[in-house]
Amino acid sequence: MLALIAGQGDLPLAVIEALPEPALICAMESSPPDRVAADHLFRIEKLGSFLRWLKAQGVTRVCMCGAVGRPEFRLSRLDLPTLQLMPKILRALKRGDDGALRIVIGLLEDAGLEVVGAHEAAPTLLPETGVLTKARPGEEAAHMATLADAVSHRQGLEDLGQCCVISGNQVVAREDARGTDAMLGELPPVPGGIFYKAPKPGQERRADLPVIGPNTAVGAIRAGLAGIVIEAQGVMVIDRAAVVEMLDAAGLFLWVRERDA
Repeated sequence: MLALIAGQGDLPLAVIEALPEPALICAMESSPPDRVAADHLFRIEKLGSFLRWLKAQGVTRVCMCGAVGRPEFRLSRLDLPTLQLMPKILRALKRGDDGALRIVIGLLEDAGLEVVGAHEAAPTLLPETGVLTKARPGEEAAHMATLADAVSHRQGLEDLGQCCVISGNQVVAREDARGTDAMLGELPPVPGGIFYKAPKPGQERRADLPVIGPNTAVGAIRAGLAGIVIEAQGVMVIDRAAVVEMLDAAGLFLWVRERDA
């Protein structure tokens, strides 16, 4: 049986709709999902009891999807099954996003649960490699995508965001902790530029794999960009048909591209 630990945003609903069979929907009490209803809420101070509860429900696989904020940890609410997990939980709360996710995945695996990525649970969310739109990228777009590869690598080393906007030889914007929508919402007109998104090199892909969707298309169109470039097998697309339709209507391209070595 599969359990989803669902966060906020559109991804949990997209995964649920793409699953071949129903899943048990769980969520942290501090970050409840805003698009789906949770079957079970848990607190970080009772993580040990929650893991035992999952096993008792017959859960063998867990998928984490959606945005989750850092929970406030209160020692007064700690239960006995969670006590032995305390050193790893405290380390996770002090780490960057990727480091914290690796520790959480380790805790789930130590409990005998298989951790699968959203793209593994719902593989149809990963688009095929190639250009999905009527508009096609040219040599200038290929040059900007290569520059974006290098920017993405630096962001990965610094455990920063997964996307950026490139115009010519310039980096116009980089994602920060507020996320992609905030970056695009503040973007000035960038005619001919590209929006680029890819996993951070070496990041744990079983959680926090990048996502684009209709909001991304709206932001790219509003900024006057030439198109969107995403890494093949590294970025999920929510509501792909709507995204392609919007980009086609505005004359932008969507390029699912293999990253340069």
